[in-house]
Amino acid sequence: MLNTTSVTKFLLLGVTDIQELQPFLFVVFLTIYFISVAGNGAILMIVISDPRLHSPMYFFLGNLSCLDICYSTVTLPKMLQNFLSTHKAISFLGCISQLHFFHFLGGTEAMLLAVMAFDRFVAICKPLRYTVIMNPQLCTQMAITIWTIGFFHALLHSVMTSRLNFCGSNCIHHFFCDVKPLLKLACGNTELNQWLLSTVTGTIAMGSFFLTFLSYFYIITHLFFKTHSFGMLHKALSTCASHFMVVILFYATVLFTYSHPASGTSMDQDRIIAIMYTVVTPVLNPLIYTLRNKEVKGAFNRAIKR
Repeated sequence: MLNTTSVTKFLLLGVTDIQELQPFLFVVFLTIYFISVAGNGAILMIVISDPRLHSPMYFFLGNLSCLDICYSTVTLPKMLQNFLSTHKAISFLGCISQLHFFHFLGGTEAMLLAVMAFDRFVAICKPLRYTVIMNPQLCTQMAITIWTIGFFHALLHSVMTSRLNFCGSNCIHHFFCDVKPLLKLACGNTELNQWLLSTVTGTIAMGSFFLTFLSYFYIITHLFFKTHSFGMLHKALSTCASHFMVVILFYATVLFTYSHPASGTSMDQDRIIAIMYTVVTPVLNPLIYTLRNKEVKGAFNRAIKR
């Protein structure tokens, strides 16, 4: 059934209503976007071009960098445009498209973090069987699977949201089109949409978080009982802790946002939390996953010397 809305476009009200802050925020978020794209782009190019990094860990890291570039690009360019423009409109089709790609990439990243944690679990806890378990065929299949699940998860939300009737205000109190803000503008019953958001998105986020937590739990337990060198134990635990901080930041904010009903949180609260997982996490990922990585640092140095 086609959408019967009388609304042909929406107005994105952005991060703040204070006009004086708009130029400052433009500079801040432009800088963040540049760092995110440059950092993740550099990692992606290094992983592709350096044969020494053609391993499962860096294959998934390359996927993460690609995801983060796209993830930032879905929301930040439109946000930056709106900071400098009085015309903050987005077409109905553009809004649904943004919603689709946001959930596609966000859902895929949630599952990819779980796969990366599993990869580290196998590498640390079962090192002798690592190359057998994490073979190229399995890695490719896992990557294709999570990208496919992410796409159809997003397609479900975009189709169901496009079928809603929007007959009132067209002002979205957010800096991008998402399901929750749109549900607040919809006329009629949105219980099914809300249930899908809480159940499907919640299951993907919670399931991925549980698998990630379980992998790190086994890694830490294994290190405590098997590693006799305090220096090696401290280094491994600090690396796991830095990875897990980003995971917590991403999953906690996503779960908080999508496990509550659309009417259960304030607009300002949703916008602040959304900044954490749409803007901050993509910038932190290249830093956290490469800061203590000698192989990536070496690959960067070799690339610079060429």
